[in-house]
Amino acid sequence: MGAAGTQTVDTSSRLDALRKLMQNPEFDVTALVIPSEDQHSSEYIAACDERRAFISGFNGSAGTAIVTLKDAFLFTDGRYFLQAEKQLDQNWTLMKQGLPVTDVPTWQEFLYKKLEKNSRIGIDPTLISAVDAESLETSLKGQDSHLVSLNQNIVDLVWKDRPSRPAHKVFPLDVKYSGESHDDKIRRLREELQKKNYKAFVVNMLDEVAWLFNLRGSDIDYNPVFFAYAVVTSDKVVLFVNPAQVDDTVRGHLVNSVEIAPYDQFFKYLRGLGAELNLSKGSALLLGDKCSLAVAEAIGRENIVISRSPVADMKAIKNETEVEGFRQSHIRDGVALARYFAWLEEQLNNGVTLNESEAADKLEDYRKELDLFKGLSFPTISATGPNGAIIHYQPDPVDCATIRKDQIYLCDTGAQFLDGTTDVTRTWHFGTPTAEEKRSFTRVLQGHIAIDTGVLPNGTTGIDSWARRPLWEDGIGTTTDPSTRHGTGHGVGHFLNVHEGPQGIGVRITYNNTALKSGMTVSNEPGYYEDGKYGIRIENVVVVREAKTPNNFGNKGFLKFERVTMCPIHKNLVDASLLSAAEREWLDAYHAEVFEKVSPLLKNDARALAWLKRETSPL
Repeated sequence: MGAAGTQTVDTSSRLDALRKLMQNPEFDVTALVIPSEDQHSSEYIAACDERRAFISGFNGSAGTAIVTLKDAFLFTDGRYFLQAEKQLDQNWTLMKQGLPVTDVPTWQEFLYKKLEKNSRIGIDPTLISAVDAESLETSLKGQDSHLVSLNQNIVDLVWKDRPSRPAHKVFPLDVKYSGESHDDKIRRLREELQKKNYKAFVVNMLDEVAWLFNLRGSDIDYNPVFFAYAVVTSDKVVLFVNPAQVDDTVRGHLVNSVEIAPYDQFFKYLRGLGAELNLSKGSALLLGDKCSLAVAEAIGRENIVISRSPVADMKAIKNETEVEGFRQSHIRDGVALARYFAWLEEQLNNGVTLNESEAADKLEDYRKELDLFKGLSFPTISATGPNGAIIHYQPDPVDCATIRKDQIYLCDTGAQFLDGTTDVTRTWHFGTPTAEEKRSFTRVLQGHIAIDTGVLPNGTTGIDSWARRPLWEDGIGTTTDPSTRHGTGHGVGHFLNVHEGPQGIGVRITYNNTALKSGMTVSNEPGYYEDGKYGIRIENVVVVREAKTPNNFGNKGFLKFERVTMCPIHKNLVDASLLSAAEREWLDAYHAEVFEKVSPLLKNDARALAWLKRETSPL
């Protein structure tokens, strides 16, 4: 997901002002690292934290900028190459990571391989993880270069009209949706800490704070989170949040088990925590591996252990209430999708001119009529023709393409409901697709089916190749090929961030270090992207479930996937001659399931019901 624009921003004056500050004796740095993330390592951030977007003009959700006294570099991965090429001006060099033929270094490697010796590299310590900082410091020693923690963010000093930090009301999530009280979650967390003799844990990720306390907010668009930290010890829990965001309902929800302290007092509290808890290497405080350098320095590096957050692991495994919420929210979402695609097809057949943004707005209107709807889970990717190859494309309402019947149309969209989060992609052709388009679509469909029907032993990682094999059989879509630069799947939160870690399906190290477990939710979204022509993606959300197999070798246990997304897959783009009998049977069975679950909710929309019946009929 992510909001992709196409407008170029002139960054000349911004960079000039930034470089003057870099040379100011107060800072005295020869290079500056500007990450995408905020102080909570969030993927999606509030407007006030969009520093990298401000300084570079590139507003994709992933990327790091490095500014030296003479040059400026933007590092990003294949999902954003096309977007970055359109948005960056002449001041910037795009560093395309992940393409081995170009031998582009990571931004970390760039600092110690490409910069001059004795470089002073400035960084806001709240915006870099302690893990990355330690690794960088080690690598820089060979160049006699140093990482400099700045007490002010220099970009903020340049950004004169920087928005203020959001402070929207926080609200409790009823246990009928969460399935577990916050007291029970805290108890389980303490048990994990006690097993490993940790004195405390700092919760720094916003979705982890929201999940742990069964609270939600709206400080970041599309993500029901709020700005907060928490510290959990054996006998105390402190939630650091702006007091203006907390009312009596929230205080009553937390009762007497959680202390509430001002958000801006967090670092002061940390500086006294070592003495208060008598921390030492043998009896340390645990930090998650995405916690910032600033947090580690405030507590004292000698007093901490850094590892994967236990809250992340707990949150990733959904309880049965949450799983049922996923099922029901996706069925309701299927109603809006059916109504939308039926409407869109009718409009195009009637010769109505619609641009990508107008279409996306109509889909949101249909969703607003659904029970428990709380907003979109990311900006809708409504992309026609070549725009579909821009993976995280978002149409500009003022200047975007008209949807055409003779082009592929890709729609990647999702919603937030009190009982679940949805994320679905469907690819359509409202005219007559070419043989190439049908073949590419069918190969993607076969990869999707391979994941959906897969059975795997507990502890398995690295199933990404299952989805890519049909593409490989046509000689396309290697893991570094731009045509398949999108990962196969990501974790999905429960009425939380649509991108949830640590689980996923792909080639990222994190995904392959994280075994799938029963209760996890992930997307199944293989794709194929032909630059300048079209994009194809088929995405369902699936729940990892225990599988009953005839045997159970080594008592390991086996897993399967339960699909919860309920939306037809476009048969007009299927080349049936490429499908096996089992694949045809899968498609027909899926469509029968979609019709059975969604059609009862479409009784008041004859157009959508007729469309659904046609689109879910046997191949």
